[in-house]
Amino acid sequence: MKNIFAEIITIGDEILYGQITDTNSGFMSQALDQIGIKVKRMTSISDDEEEILTALQEAQQRADVVLLTGGLGPTKDDITKKTLAKYFNTKLVEHPEALQMITDYFEKRNRALPSNLRTQALMPQSCEVLFNRLGTAPAMWFAQGGKAVVSMPGVPQEMEILMNEMVIPKIISLFETPVIYHKVIKTFGAGESMLSQVIEQWEDALPPHMKLAYLPTWGEVKLRITATGADKASLEEEVEIEVQKVVPLIQKYVYGYDRDELESIVGDLLKSQGKTISTAESCTGGFIGHLFTKIAGSSAYYEGGIISYSNAVKMSQLGVQSDTLDTHGAVSEQTIIEMAEGVRKKLNTDIGVASSGVAGPGGGSPEKPVGTVWIAYADGIKTSTRKLSLTNDRLINIRMTSYIVLDLIRRKLKA
Repeated sequence: MKNIFAEIITIGDEILYGQITDTNSGFMSQALDQIGIKVKRMTSISDDEEEILTALQEAQQRADVVLLTGGLGPTKDDITKKTLAKYFNTKLVEHPEALQMITDYFEKRNRALPSNLRTQALMPQSCEVLFNRLGTAPAMWFAQGGKAVVSMPGVPQEMEILMNEMVIPKIISLFETPVIYHKVIKTFGAGESMLSQVIEQWEDALPPHMKLAYLPTWGEVKLRITATGADKASLEEEVEIEVQKVVPLIQKYVYGYDRDELESIVGDLLKSQGKTISTAESCTGGFIGHLFTKIAGSSAYYEGGIISYSNAVKMSQLGVQSDTLDTHGAVSEQTIIEMAEGVRKKLNTDIGVASSGVAGPGGGSPEKPVGTVWIAYADGIKTSTRKLSLTNDRLINIRMTSYIVLDLIRRKLKA
């Protein structure tokens, strides 16, 4: 069974100017992946006839399916439709069903069809019209030499409905595609270079129809195994065998799979062990608490938190001693210990965690530069601390600290 390849072209100056974010490409790529079609390239181009013609010609040479979005509105800058008519050497004609659809669209809203919108019913004569039930711009399907070109509106909601209800079913009916199966192993606390060294022999021994990809973000690396074949059940079984081989090599870093989130994994551990937790946050400003409370049902284990941004609040609400702050400062191991133990006692929880640091971009010193952060975990038996040396970016430091705290909780609960 041969691979079927696709290319995605998004059209619009607003994308290139950075005025809107292209979410369409990601949606289309995921939809194609689910039916076994590999996207080889994504391209964003301007509302320019030559750009569209060139991009389309090049894409058709490489791909079996070309998906375009954008430029189908009624205004003068929307030139995709007439450019496609030129490319396929056909003419624009008024499509009766398209006109009726647009007329009905306005009648349902108790409005008359504006005269300039009648042009929305002009369609390239050689295309198959795919009707858009959410808007006034129909999609167009062109078949040529065993390949397909599909042009859809750029409005995400309209494109998504057309993809799900019309384009994907039509592609499935015309192309015999292999199965593409993904399994993601989620790790935290190890860089991709370190992981690659540990699992190098396993990776080299993967079957030819499986590939491994490293997908790093701050503090986290996702290991994506992609397998291609004819039968999904067989692929799932084969991939699971490989997962069982590799996970023991990196067990302490693995927190979940596929759609798992670190915050939900930690929540499940707390719930299963019947433990409660509270947070004392300085530099993270409540972000750790946010990660807990974004999970439905977190009230079963998360009691609350204290955002002790000032030293006065650290002392009055958490019981941090003034001598500790005077001698060691707010960003210190001594202070973070008192914060974690203080919030645990104050809110009467099994576990207390805390964060205090120099988030930046200002406030650093030679002894405590920007990115210096202390975190702590207290459970009434032992208090554990860790010093972090992070970045010069405030938001990255807040986010990284919060997830490192979650991973510290995970490790402690699994110890």
